[in-house]
Amino acid sequence: MPHPIMFDDDDPVLARVRTAALALPGAAEKISHGRPNFFTVKVFATYSGSLRHGDGRRFPQSILVKPDQGEYPALLQHPRYYEPKYMAPYGWVGIDLAPGGAPPVDWEEVAELLDMSYRMTAPAKRIRELDGRV
Repeated sequence: MPHPIMFDDDDPVLARVRTAALALPGAAEKISHGRPNFFTVKVFATYSGSLRHGDGRRFPQSILVKPDQGEYPALLQHPRYYEPKYMAPYGWVGIDLAPGGAPPVDWEEVAELLDMSYRMTAPAKRIRELDGRV
């Protein structure tokens, strides 16, 4: 049985994430488990519907990314970040992107995290292509 769709394609937050993620070399989008996933060979970001480990709170406007291991503890000190259920043990972190939250979403930081996660998962050829951009 296919997974139900767990996002609204007209979501303006998804549109911003999609623009930033698909600007990376060779990035593409596929729907998996009812959610948009951004990938090259491996997934580097997943949008929507993640549950927080521990209390099961759902974050419908969020992304999961795989940061550098050294960044992980520092990110969790920020109020918008959380450990996603099922994925946290594999080094993934969630970022709540809901408008109106406190503090406001820092979209430059979101782009940097997408870049970091991309670099953690993309083939070396794609990373060289990214580094070669002016």
